[in-house]
Amino acid sequence: MSVTEDLVKGFHEINQVKRALQLIVDNQNEKSLNYAVNYAKYGLTIFNEDELRTQCLYILNNMTRWRGEVAKEVRATLKSFCGIK
Repeated sequence: MSVTEDLVKGFHEINQVKRALQLIVDNQNEKSLNYAVNYAKYGLTIFNEDELRTQCLYILNNMTRWRGEVAKEVRATLKSFCGIK
């Protein structure tokens, strides 16, 4: 892969993560999200990829009881970004 292709892939991946974090914020009235909402809000302000990856781990840990299709989509996106199977 060229440097440009790597950058585009990285941008696309981060963009997907940011959309997933926004979905958490959009569903903030779900009691099962509690602290995950504030972690997601902060995650939306992060631009460093490594720092965002660490923040996503906190979010994943605090959304374990959130259920439904949106939750599955968000969880899959964050796990993929963090390298979790």
